[in-house]
Amino acid sequence: MTSTIASSVLSTMNSTSTTADSTTSAADDLQDQFLTLLTTQLQNQDPTDPMDNSEMVTQLAQISTISSIENVTSTLEGISSQISAAETLQASALVGNGVLIDGNTIQVGDGVATTFGVTLDSDADDVTVTIKDSTGTVVRTLDEGSMSSGTQALSWDGLQDDGTTAADGAYTFSISATASDVAVTSTALKYALVTGVTTDSSNQVALDLGGVNDNVALSDISLVL
Repeated sequence: MTSTIASSVLSTMNSTSTTADSTTSAADDLQDQFLTLLTTQLQNQDPTDPMDNSEMVTQLAQISTISSIENVTSTLEGISSQISAAETLQASALVGNGVLIDGNTIQVGDGVATTFGVTLDSDADDVTVTIKDSTGTVVRTLDEGSMSSGTQALSWDGLQDDGTTAADGAYTFSISATASDVAVTSTALKYALVTGVTTDSSNQVALDLGGVNDNVALSDISLVL
């Protein structure tokens, strides 16, 4: 007796679940269709061959499940939208600010060097920064002394070891960190200026760093200066 309901409602259910633009109203429509067909079939059923209650309960449960899934999907989409909006707002607040991201370059312009930084996995009692020019020649060695674990910004006055001002251009640096003569893991960080907010290939919020680096996610920022 319930075959008519099963073939009609469940067929609609299956097609609805595979449609990209399904909304939460789809489940309500299915329930209405089911109840309409159920009422009609009850009115016209053969008294000697009544409907199978267990099958009817199963069909109702299936529709209830679809409704629950659609409600959860709608809720998750709403949360995702709110998170995206919050990230966009947070990213917009960074426009015009300097940040530190993974990298080992320093730019010198008019004798002024950009800020750089380091992330240490643990405390270090001796941290040394070695700066090289484009030919690989060491131009300055900085003794930073002891440093705590975490991320810290560093600076270079633009002077070379011989006291002269470094020429404008790009330089690289390396970090040597130890604790009781045991190496401490470090990550070099370079400076970048946030010039705008955009989206990446996955349509996620990203920061435009003005060509210093490809667009980066908020999670790629180690420190805001």
